[in-house]
Amino acid sequence: MKISVLLPYKENFSPNYAGAVSLFVKDTVLNSRYFNSTYVFGSMIFKKPFLNNYININLKRSLLQSNSKNYIKKFIDEERKINSDILEVHNRPNYIKYLKNIRNKKIILYFHNDPLSMSGSISIKDRLYLLNNIDKILFNSKWSQKRFFIDIENDKLLKQKTSVCYQSTSKDKINFKKKEKLISFVGKLNSAKGYDLFGKAIIKILDKYPDWKSIVIGDERREKILFNHKNLEIKGYTNHDEVLRLLKKISISVVCSRWEEPFGRTSLEAASRGSAVIISNRGGLPETSQSAVVLKELNSNEIFNEIEKLILDKKKLTNLQRLNYKNFFFDHKYISSLIDDIRTEFINLNFFYFKKDKILKIMHITNVNERFNGRLHYNTGRRINNGFIRNGHNVLTLSDRDAVHYQKNFRDLNGKKALQIKILETFNNFKPDVLILGHADRVSNNTLSIIKENHKDLKIAQWFLDPLSKYGPDHINNSKRILDKIDLIDKTFLTTNPSALPIKIPNSFFIPNPSDRSFEILENYKKNCSFDVFFAMSHGVHRGALKSGKEDDREKFINKLIHLNKKIKFDVYGMNNVQPIWADQFLKKISNSYMGLNLSRGKPIKYYSSDRIVQLVGNGLLTFIDKNTFLSDFFSSNEIVFYENIKDLSYKLNKYKKDKKKGKKIAKAGRDKYLKYFNSDLVSEYMLSKILDFKSKKNFIWDN
Repeated sequence: MKISVLLPYKENFSPNYAGAVSLFVKDTVLNSRYFNSTYVFGSMIFKKPFLNNYININLKRSLLQSNSKNYIKKFIDEERKINSDILEVHNRPNYIKYLKNIRNKKIILYFHNDPLSMSGSISIKDRLYLLNNIDKILFNSKWSQKRFFIDIENDKLLKQKTSVCYQSTSKDKINFKKKEKLISFVGKLNSAKGYDLFGKAIIKILDKYPDWKSIVIGDERREKILFNHKNLEIKGYTNHDEVLRLLKKISISVVCSRWEEPFGRTSLEAASRGSAVIISNRGGLPETSQSAVVLKELNSNEIFNEIEKLILDKKKLTNLQRLNYKNFFFDHKYISSLIDDIRTEFINLNFFYFKKDKILKIMHITNVNERFNGRLHYNTGRRINNGFIRNGHNVLTLSDRDAVHYQKNFRDLNGKKALQIKILETFNNFKPDVLILGHADRVSNNTLSIIKENHKDLKIAQWFLDPLSKYGPDHINNSKRILDKIDLIDKTFLTTNPSALPIKIPNSFFIPNPSDRSFEILENYKKNCSFDVFFAMSHGVHRGALKSGKEDDREKFINKLIHLNKKIKFDVYGMNNVQPIWADQFLKKISNSYMGLNLSRGKPIKYYSSDRIVQLVGNGLLTFIDKNTFLSDFFSSNEIVFYENIKDLSYKLNKYKKDKKKGKKIAKAGRDKYLKYFNSDLVSEYMLSKILDFKSKKNFIWDN
């Protein structure tokens, strides 16, 4: 699992003036079990980040353009190089709208502040948008979570889409005997944090109890509140590690915010170091410690009184210190583990669903050729469908080319508009877990975008059988077809080895042309056939007949082969004015031949074959294939006969015409292996294992 974490623009992810967000990210990433695959993105002027896996986005401020939009744009460009599974956005709900076109990634938004005070989550509309477009929202307190759902009454979304993930800190061993008579204030030195109230109270305390001292840690550039006393040390901004070291000595820590603190890191850290904590009843502060003293009224007199009570009652002071320390469990490992569990749940969601329930709803859009009345029944789409169904899944098939054919009219000349409506309505009625496209060129990108936008967990895959080699036919057009929807596709399956292609297709995998035990029913190796070699071309598929003037390079090869081998009886269709054959007629014709030539269009390329290979090998013909297909990676010479050139092919055809005993033995072994290892049950299972990222117990010999 790879994770990309995005900090707020200009957040200092550095020991130099680090804020609460940076500290939280640093500590939780360091303690995550995914540390080695997590990348933190930000934009800061300091050049020494907390972690080596930090990526700085250099961005100049613009007066004319949105800095947030430019920041996200550059982040997306940089993140593409990593291609993480999860994007985590910290404390900037307004960034989410710029990530709306991100596909195939889970998105988590962390709130470190009051959601109703932040751009992008103030209005109900904003918050509903976030709920509908984010996979998980994490709040740093129950108070923040409750604020987010003001005027949104939806317990289901509350439970499904959101969780509370408190801030964290480390937990050190504390020697309570070494606690000093020190009172602290840590935070911004402004009135919102209640520093003016603390200052008035602490001066009175230090005057009345001269053996006590106070340390103030923090600064404020916008508001100047000044207090002086010989026992009051104002340290200004202090390195975080030094703050934690000082808290180990401090006996009383005061956090008296006026504003509604979403959580309160300072009181959390004080509790973790065994300080007695005095807090105001604001926001999420009461959630930071189970044993804090909560101010009944927020004024300097009340603060003075509570501090004095602890000074005078040493037993109570010590008891509160020990209780805070004992009951503290929001350490980095605990919080990091909670976050990792959420991440793991996302990545494994489909795997667990598949393993537990077994039955998936699969919507398969491909051409099943209904309009040809069974002539093209034996196609790959049906084979894959059969595999899904035999594996126990619920499959709804939509034949896109049939749909546009039947729905053409004067207002919709090519039927595509009606098809998009049909897809959307069918999808909404069926609610599939997986959407699979097979050569479904008529499905528009806009239709897939609408579906994806409203169903974030949906997986979309495509399979493609046509040649993609630059030396093959229709290379440019086929390449455009396979890449047309690639930004919306999770996984792509090809009958060519992806590494052998001139184009790069992300998340692509090889699949063999699947056999099907209900289709491949012949056992020609058991018969004495009237013909030696069967070869059939199927151009003119939709016409069902040859088209005059149309040629194929294979015709020259076959005619030359026939000319060189006068003693071999060829049964050839789809060329030389012999019409192509289909369906039951095809089975009857192929049953008359002992050998078959698997010759695909174009120059051979690694693993590519037309689906003719299934009908030849699967029906028990001794099958001959060009060695440059490298299918010898899967089949030995005792299962399929590989040839180097037309001369070698001629020699081997004549050899096995004479030695039928050995030839039939090879044919049987080839059929047995193809039906066992390259069948539609396995191919469909393999596709789902890649689409849903689970490890199947089945053996896929082609998956290397």
